[in-house]
Amino acid sequence: MPVHLTGRRPRTGLLLTLLCLLAPAAWAQTTTESFDSGTKPTYPAAPVPLATGSWIFDDALLGTDAQDHRAGAQAARLQQAGTLTMDFFLPDGASTVSVQHAAYGTDATSAFELWYQTQGCDTWVRAGQPVVATTYSLQTASFPVNVPGGLRFQLRKVTGGSARLNLDNFTVTAFTTTAPPPPVAGDNQHLTMGNPSGAVADLGMPTNYLLEKTQYALSYHRDRGTPNWVSWYLAPVWIGSASRQNDFRADPTLPAGWYQVGSGSYSGSGFDRGHNCPSADRTSTVADNSATFLMTNMIPQAPNNNQQSWADLENYGRTLVDAGNELYIIMGAYGKGGTGSAGYAETLDQGRVQVPRRVWKVIVVLPRGTNDVSRVSAATRIIAIDTPNDNGMVRGWGQYRTSVDAIEAATGLDLLSALPTSVQQVVEAQVDSGPTN
Repeated sequence: MPVHLTGRRPRTGLLLTLLCLLAPAAWAQTTTESFDSGTKPTYPAAPVPLATGSWIFDDALLGTDAQDHRAGAQAARLQQAGTLTMDFFLPDGASTVSVQHAAYGTDATSAFELWYQTQGCDTWVRAGQPVVATTYSLQTASFPVNVPGGLRFQLRKVTGGSARLNLDNFTVTAFTTTAPPPPVAGDNQHLTMGNPSGAVADLGMPTNYLLEKTQYALSYHRDRGTPNWVSWYLAPVWIGSASRQNDFRADPTLPAGWYQVGSGSYSGSGFDRGHNCPSADRTSTVADNSATFLMTNMIPQAPNNNQQSWADLENYGRTLVDAGNELYIIMGAYGKGGTGSAGYAETLDQGRVQVPRRVWKVIVVLPRGTNDVSRVSAATRIIAIDTPNDNGMVRGWGQYRTSVDAIEAATGLDLLSALPTSVQQVVEAQVDSGPTN
């Protein structure tokens, strides 16, 4: 379902009071803005006449150089918190929207979002989930909208700072009373398989606060000092030769005023600083590896849990990638109180960090390909495990296998929520029986 938030307005604020007076452009049932017409060589905010109508480019331009990844003559290029905003309303609503995206040149990755505004209303509504542009070739992301009547769209670059982003071939399928097929979620994104708790980057949700890194996405629980879950995509593009950085540190992206769990918060506790997204899953660059050492990616984990069964499972996951697969992985913890090398504890760091009782992980294994959500079926291997956070646990992750349904029942999460309900009902009830090494 779309997330209803009062979003930022286009920085050309006066236009909001004028747009309802503009005659809408005539759009066919499916229309694509290719960004191949019009000219805008600089970043400052300005209207740009394009084939579909006038758009406001802010911190954005029309790129034509060799580093712009584009389908035709040019593509939109956004920097910082750039936006592309329709300066007109579509008369026939929208069922789905798709857009091609890539990191500009060899810049770092960044994320973008799609927002819409209905005619006569100042509120912006986000459609779907943020999409992270992780590759240097155009990929397609699709967003569900299903809104009739007049509306317009805005594309927002929301992470990555000075890293630039190319967007191209923005396609709107008009609203129809016939239910469209479920949209294909953007492949290769950390939330392709869904947002398990509906986390949002909203200060009003401090126990379910969405943090989206280039390397992974997570729901953070301010009062526990740990993530509820961390979700990431694993494929060869993320594995390289960067060394382990070991730069454990507080996460400076937490909202102002929130306690930042630090590198020494677990010291002397008998618990490891246990990664959710592992260091060895992010070795493509030094920056990628370093990002896994933010303390928002950690839980207090019993050493024999972290260094034995969990390390074995992480290594096994990478062998699946080496064998030609891509993985969608979600990890989390629940309950209160675990047993580390120094005995039982419920909290650390003067009560600021809660020790979980159980630790779980779900891995969706797919042969490398496209349209990943639509390829998940009863034959797809899904590994789900749930282990005690106890230093006395027996090594061997295979004995802790369970079903996704069981983890959902224990945590209250909705895992793999991007899958059609009929598929979820089948695959989430199964318990993996495949090899463990």
